[in-house]
Amino acid sequence: MRRTPVAARVFIAVVAVCAAGCLAPVLDQFARPWQAHAPTGGDPVAWRTLGLLAALYLVGELPGRCPFSGERMPIRSGSFFPFLLAAAFLLPPSAAALVAVPGSLAGRVEHPPSAARRIWRAAQLTVTVWAASTVYGALGGRSALGGPPGPGGERGAVPDFPYVLLPACAAAVVFSLVLALLDGAVRVPAEHVALRNVWHGLVGPPLGPHLVHALAGLMMAVLWRGPYGPLSSLFVLLPMYISCWVFAQYHREHAAHRATIRALVQAVDIKDTYTRGHSERVGRASVLIAREIGMAPERVEALRFAGILHDVGKLGVPTRVLRKDGPLTPEERRVIELHPEYGHEIVRGIGFLDEARAAILHHHERLDGSGYPHGLAGAHIPEFARVVAVADAFDAMTSNRSYRRGRPVAAAVEELRRCAGSQFDPLMVRALVRALDQHGWSAATVAVTSDEATLPPPRGQAPVAGGAARSAEGDGGNER
Repeated sequence: MRRTPVAARVFIAVVAVCAAGCLAPVLDQFARPWQAHAPTGGDPVAWRTLGLLAALYLVGELPGRCPFSGERMPIRSGSFFPFLLAAAFLLPPSAAALVAVPGSLAGRVEHPPSAARRIWRAAQLTVTVWAASTVYGALGGRSALGGPPGPGGERGAVPDFPYVLLPACAAAVVFSLVLALLDGAVRVPAEHVALRNVWHGLVGPPLGPHLVHALAGLMMAVLWRGPYGPLSSLFVLLPMYISCWVFAQYHREHAAHRATIRALVQAVDIKDTYTRGHSERVGRASVLIAREIGMAPERVEALRFAGILHDVGKLGVPTRVLRKDGPLTPEERRVIELHPEYGHEIVRGIGFLDEARAAILHHHERLDGSGYPHGLAGAHIPEFARVVAVADAFDAMTSNRSYRRGRPVAAAVEELRRCAGSQFDPLMVRALVRALDQHGWSAATVAVTSDEATLPPPRGQAPVAGGAARSAEGDGGNER
């Protein structure tokens, strides 16, 4: 956990302690089985049910660490949450919470630090399942679920439909809310996200899938308690594995999208070696702005694509113009000012870019209407384009080019502030400044945009006056 911020480690430890408290009753009973007391309110623990559900959830999580149809399974898809919700319906809260632990600790972790992420995932799901099971029991869900067959094979109590749906749906809502609240809360110390922005997109969208998971879990619980026993409940696995296959297909499609974007960016970098790495940094700065203004996560990803591909139209500009060291002639400038339209045409048929296309076309528009290619002004400029314009100018000013050295970050920020309201959207400028104050702009991020060995020494002249507009396009109007 050494790479995890100290504040995040403390928060994870606090949640882990809460999780241990949730598990204490069932662990105590397991450690001292000769005692007759039960973990919660006198409800006995069905150890066979607990063990089977924990094993099923563990088996469901393991494919994330193994090849699946030629690809790794996407992590955190939630495809096997019905097992956890079935546990919440069938078991007392502390026992239900224990079902989540083995699968959470054994599941795949995509990014380091893996130990911290596994501990967090196990603690988070333990608390979440405990809360859902507690609410379900408080609403009489376990009694409404019916009873198992008697020892002589007599029929058990019939589930109380439709009432049993009420506690099941309430448990799903609590499951979704607690999961989202914990997900958002850990982002504050771990990612330094502003508190007002952490829960954007975390609470509402997952609720629908979690309600579906609850219905699948309820179906499992009813079959589990029915005359055919746990074996019949495994039929629920079929739609769950189909769901996993769908998630895997989505994962492969998303990987293909990234490969497409990577190929386009590499083509631009090969053609315009002076700005190598610029596209990725603009994408990163755009994400910083988007998160600061509270943009929805799905739009943040689209905006990142827009920032990365904003200069893809340079593929249509003659190489001699892109690599020219001196100022551009009026004719050359007219040619290079066509690159937003070229870029829009290049990506027109790429459906997943969607809103990003507007940013590629309009990222050189100015708030006062004097930009190009269409001279849009104010709110008529798409939001994505206003974000990318600020990110583009900032990176252009702070990056080294063949014809000048980059400015310090503080100088670039001051220039953006000076041009806010005329060239740039002041809201986006303020968002970038706040994000830089929180996250900084690392040396690796602002490294030279061409190979260090080929970068000539400074020419000895001061940067050409003219504000961020020229800085964003190269001194003297020579865009790189």
